[in-house]
Amino acid sequence: MSEPKPRYITTTLPYVNADPHVGFALEAVQADALARYWRLMGHEVFFNTGTDEHGQKIAQKADEAGRDRQEYVDHYAGQFNKLKEALNLSYDHFIRTTDDAHKAAAQAIWQKCAENGDIYKKKYKGLYCVGCELFVRESDLVDGKCPHHPNQELQEIEEENYFFALSKYQSYLEEYLSGDSVTPDWQRAWALEFVKKGLEDFSISRERARLDWGVPVPNDEDQVMYVWFDALTNYISTLGWPEDSEGTFKKFWTDGETLQLAGKDQVRFQSIMWQAMLKSAGVKATDKVFYHGFITSGGQKMSKSVGNVISPYELVERYGTDAARYILLRHVHPTDDSDLTWEKMDEWYTANLVNGLGNLTARIMKMAETHLDSPIEKPEVGQFDEAYLKALDEYDFMTACDFVWKKVGELDEKITETEPFKLVKTDKEAAVKIIKELVHDLYIVGRMLFPLMPKANVAIKEAVLANKKPDNLFNRLEDK
Repeated sequence: MSEPKPRYITTTLPYVNADPHVGFALEAVQADALARYWRLMGHEVFFNTGTDEHGQKIAQKADEAGRDRQEYVDHYAGQFNKLKEALNLSYDHFIRTTDDAHKAAAQAIWQKCAENGDIYKKKYKGLYCVGCELFVRESDLVDGKCPHHPNQELQEIEEENYFFALSKYQSYLEEYLSGDSVTPDWQRAWALEFVKKGLEDFSISRERARLDWGVPVPNDEDQVMYVWFDALTNYISTLGWPEDSEGTFKKFWTDGETLQLAGKDQVRFQSIMWQAMLKSAGVKATDKVFYHGFITSGGQKMSKSVGNVISPYELVERYGTDAARYILLRHVHPTDDSDLTWEKMDEWYTANLVNGLGNLTARIMKMAETHLDSPIEKPEVGQFDEAYLKALDEYDFMTACDFVWKKVGELDEKITETEPFKLVKTDKEAAVKIIKELVHDLYIVGRMLFPLMPKANVAIKEAVLANKKPDNLFNRLEDK
């Protein structure tokens, strides 16, 4: 672990045309676990999330519902902001792209790119995917369809737009993507190969006559910004860029280490387009982007029509906040696709939380409350095990959780082998020694849970320091 220094971490901004889904909950919990871990290691952290609120899809959805667009996005932004309490997220700022300060920053980055000679206007004709809100190249199509939205018809659109000179940054992006800029490495390799094939300039505005729900283009009242150009700017506008009156941007972006989290379908936007925009505006590149996989259910992509959508709020309602975090961090692979079903999650919850961590805590603290005259001394803050640190340094949440549950299993085995609850009848001194060791090690387990399951972290440590068996950490499903 490096010396403490400012760390910046951000999720992508989910598009507010529907309620939160479990895929974004995964990203938010991963980011929160890292933010908490870094704070534990002594770093000053700025953790950003928020909502993306402009664009054609939102305008259409609001219009179809007969609702004012701002009122529409206000509602969904509220639904996403509620995740803070539901998932116990510790973010420092919740940015909305309809915030006045953000819109001003989006216009500022436009002007800086324009001053650098990277924005120009031309007539363009191409195939447009409303789902991606992006013009797609014929070479990207699969059976004549957008690979990400195969059920949507592509629109052939001809209009005059502003373009960003992405092709100008080919060599810069090749160099950037040849370093340590992306995790996992195969996503970096994909991005590098994409760039090497040749980059095309991309449209960064839409005619206001066709789309009027967006940030106005500076000095052109007939055009609004393309939603991605607007939304990507949030990563620096949240820090007070460009004025940076409080020095937050300099501290966390310019002088700190920056990490963005995103889904695997975001590589083109986050590691290519956004990095070129930053370079054009004279801003340091993102140090690293971490890409997670998708969550399926029953082997199928989640879909309302299939009926297999899992809501993060349903997860929390059924299992509780900490257990929902546990499922997302231990049973969803950090970078590969993973499958979740209620049957699997019920099994994991019962085996590893109710009968695992919860039962272990109850057994140890019941022995302590009964046989120890006073609480043990609070364990000194020592160095964590290297395997645990390495896992979190590499964003490998699954391995970090596995390490903690390995310790849980070892404590269970120690109780089985030594049976201090029986030994106390024949050799109380030896039994008390074993119980104190168990309580000490349970506290260490609780300490390791801080980034992963913060409520269990507090409950276990408080129980140890009070020498009292806590209420059940995890209730059985039949008792819920």
